[in-house]
Amino acid sequence: MQDIKKKFWLEKFDCFSITGKDARKFLNGITTNNILNSENKVIKTCWLNPNGVLRALVEIIVLEKNLEFIILAGNTDEIIDNFNQIIFPADDVLLSEPFSINRIQEIDESSSWRTYLPIFFKTEDKEFKIYKNKLKILNANDLKLWKINQAIPSLEMEINGKNNPLELGLKDLIDFNKGCYLGQETMSKIKNVSSLKQEIRIWESFESNLNLEVEDKNLYINSAKDISVGKITSIFKSDSQIKGLAMIKRKYLEEGSYFFSEIFGKIIINKSVGSIFL
Repeated sequence: MQDIKKKFWLEKFDCFSITGKDARKFLNGITTNNILNSENKVIKTCWLNPNGVLRALVEIIVLEKNLEFIILAGNTDEIIDNFNQIIFPADDVLLSEPFSINRIQEIDESSSWRTYLPIFFKTEDKEFKIYKNKLKILNANDLKLWKINQAIPSLEMEINGKNNPLELGLKDLIDFNKGCYLGQETMSKIKNVSSLKQEIRIWESFESNLNLEVEDKNLYINSAKDISVGKITSIFKSDSQIKGLAMIKRKYLEEGSYFFSEIFGKIIINKSVGSIFL
């Protein structure tokens, strides 16, 4: 019997299988974590562009005869098209058609989402319905808020063609010792000179009079808008709170925990328990 106090994240994600004797070697060369030597059954990793910008947040399930590539945040068609373009004829690598997979993991408010091991079910699995009915599953609103508090990046928001995984607090998903992979040169350069320009932060507004007509997503050092310190990337609104994620220029992080948004007024910023920076 499950502990009724425990909460669970259940979400359906796109997935595809990768088979062939070169499958691990192939993924090791295009993702940030160590796929070849890891003993983990579920490997969290990132897919970058050649300039080190995050294109997808991924989990890889290591099975006996194949790898399953779970896209937690990213464009499935873009990933599959790109992979097919870079698989050489000599490579023993084959991609399946995409399918959906149900991902379940325990969560809490004080631990990173990377702490708990997820489990996976295909929708047709008979055990899936029985298993999920025993759990306290977060509803869509609570899940969105929890993801904000964890600073989990979303496609078209934090994964926007500009931000790298080190700025997004995903340092622990990068193996700096494994050798060459897509975007590796940029990751090594940033790490070696500690040259992060910005970091992701959770922001929260306490204003009651919001200027919702304004489209200015910038954050400023004060209400005079003298200096832009960053930009809002995600917004969560409920009856009781307004918060979201923002990319904050690193040189202003020591200026204090309060900044100004033309839309949301005075805001406070905090780190998330899910972020690890250089």
